[in-house]
Amino acid sequence: MKVLVTGATGLIGQEIVKLCHQSNIDVNYLTTNKNKLKDLPNYKGYYWNPSSADIDTECFRDVEVIINLVGSSIAKLWTTSYKKEILDSRVNTIRLIMESLESIEHSVRHFISASAIGIYPDSFQNYYMEDSPEKDTGFLGEVVVKWEEAASKFKALDIEVSILRIGLVLSNKGGAFPKIVKPIKYGLGAVFGNGKQWQSWIHVEDLARMFMFVMQEELFGVFNAVAPNAVSNRKLTYKIAKRVNKRIILPSVPRLIFKLVLGEMHILLFSSQRVCSGRISESGFKFEYDNIELAIANLIEA
Repeated sequence: MKVLVTGATGLIGQEIVKLCHQSNIDVNYLTTNKNKLKDLPNYKGYYWNPSSADIDTECFRDVEVIINLVGSSIAKLWTTSYKKEILDSRVNTIRLIMESLESIEHSVRHFISASAIGIYPDSFQNYYMEDSPEKDTGFLGEVVVKWEEAASKFKALDIEVSILRIGLVLSNKGGAFPKIVKPIKYGLGAVFGNGKQWQSWIHVEDLARMFMFVMQEELFGVFNAVAPNAVSNRKLTYKIAKRVNKRIILPSVPRLIFKLVLGEMHILLFSSQRVCSGRISESGFKFEYDNIELAIANLIEA
């Protein structure tokens, strides 16, 4: 079996590639960096440049499943131009893949795309399932809706579609988690606002395993890719502090401060989404890290 992965060299992609190779699944991958091209028996890179609609269609040869992870980071200042890049890097890349498949003979039968829980509105009370009708009306909500609409169009090519709405990914190799831990280690940790905002998280190893599970079990539709037990910002902060033997002594940081410094992007720190992972669990997926203490203990050496 052969899989095509976009974003294969990223934080999540590397974990998925590792699991594919453990399962004797060959991986093709697309990259915009020619220096990252490799040509190994089970790991072969192909160049693409979505901004100019350039793609090496040899990447699709013998591929049955596409795992789509590509997208510019949302953790950069949201200028007008960068907001366009965030959207285009998700929608235009999917469109390029689909248009390429329309023009060639191929064996692709399943398209699995990353998405985000940012589709759900900010709420302290709601508990969001995949079929929750409420949609966030802000920038992130707009991005995710268009991202998922682009992915869903593969159905028109008789390709099954799966969408994983990803929460806060915890990894000690990159992403947000090391940035959360660092100030706490130096005794500079603080709760954001009132600290009651829900943070629906997932350990990066569970996330990679979930992508594999959806592929191997041929599960279709939308799945919330979060651990079963969301935590408040306050609880997350204090659990990390306990693990690194530090006390939280600084006062909570008011939302206004972050809004002045980060602008619209400050909602990444203050948005509250309590998200249910029941659908993937009911499908038979087992979490290795189903509570925050287990995850933190794994990611931070005592």
